[in-house]
Amino acid sequence: MKVSIDEVKYIAKLSKLKFSDDEAAKFAKEFESILDNFQYLNELNLDINEDNETVELKPVIRQDEVKSFECNDLFRNVKDMQDTYIKVPKVIE
Repeated sequence: MKVSIDEVKYIAKLSKLKFSDDEAAKFAKEFESILDNFQYLNELNLDINEDNETVELKPVIRQDEVKSFECNDLFRNVKDMQDTYIKVPKVIE
């Protein structure tokens, strides 16, 4: 897609930027390159082929296993405990 220097200057004006004619010509070429890439994307065939669908996949779900632990093992790193409660410093006054 062809981008003119006037279009680049208009975009620069909207962006509150100023370019010399050489800079505008350079940016015009860069814009053309970018827009050509978008044109290539527009030409791609994106029709969905039903053969590629993954209808037959089933989720892999494991069975839950209950593990038992000793209370002493679970709380061995706790600094302060009372019965089965963990004591922590007071946070709110």
